[in-house]
Amino acid sequence: MSITSRALLTPRAAGLAVVLFSTLLWSLVGLFVRMADLDAWTIILWRSVFAVLALAPFWLLATADKAQALRAGASRASLFAIGLAVVGNISYIGALQLTSVATVMTIYATLPFVTALLGLVALREKLSRRFGAAALVAAVGITITAGAAVSVGDSAGILVAALMTLSWGGLLVQAKRYPKIDLTLISLVSAVIAAGIALPLASPGLPSATALFVCALLGVLTSGLANVLTLMGGRQIRSGETGLLLLLDVALSPLWVWLAYDERVGPPALFGGALVVIAVAGYLFTDARRRAVPCPAP
Repeated sequence: MSITSRALLTPRAAGLAVVLFSTLLWSLVGLFVRMADLDAWTIILWRSVFAVLALAPFWLLATADKAQALRAGASRASLFAIGLAVVGNISYIGALQLTSVATVMTIYATLPFVTALLGLVALREKLSRRFGAAALVAAVGITITAGAAVSVGDSAGILVAALMTLSWGGLLVQAKRYPKIDLTLISLVSAVIAAGIALPLASPGLPSATALFVCALLGVLTSGLANVLTLMGGRQIRSGETGLLLLLDVALSPLWVWLAYDERVGPPALFGGALVVIAVAGYLFTDARRRAVPCPAP
């Protein structure tokens, strides 16, 4: 097996691939929210219901010692992770309902810096120069996008989006700090709690068949699959790197909404998003080349 092939099969490479795939799924959230055409609490309710329906059978089949898993799920580390997941899931939908997808993604783009800072404090993870350079390019793109998309009227949406970003960064660090916590159980329980919170606040009755189908896609692909994959893949790479890869969501989410609903994004925002993509792609490319080159013998 060649050196390049071995590099591609490492846990780190697998983690990068898993996080990238989950990012593609996360980027569909804004599009699905627009397609559902429901109020925030109704979307949260049905999204959470379908997430539970998707995650519960998987957890029951994949977990051998369920009693032990439930005891571990009652630990402080797991309960804190569940709380972060609930806040993140609710605030994400709320932010998308309060302001444009582009504005939410602009705030969410600070995730690498939030995650890296939390990882530095909680895990003592060092930040490489390559990461710093990529983050600097991304920061320029974020600044340009923010200047084009953010207005005073979006203040509520910005605050909720900031809360979502902070909670998601904390969850990524928590999952890596405590590798034994059951990520599927965390996602499952947080979906149950989110549904319970949204139930009295959601619109009464059943939504239309189309809206229910969109909420099913939201629950299965994002609250379910993407959530678990992001946390699992994030364990194999640095916390700041996970946040950096998730920045692709910043560029892709407004793109899908623009293509489907003509929710326009001006040239400055497009240019800022392009810089974010370049930063992520450049980081991945240089990382792959560095790991493919053999180390000289001592």
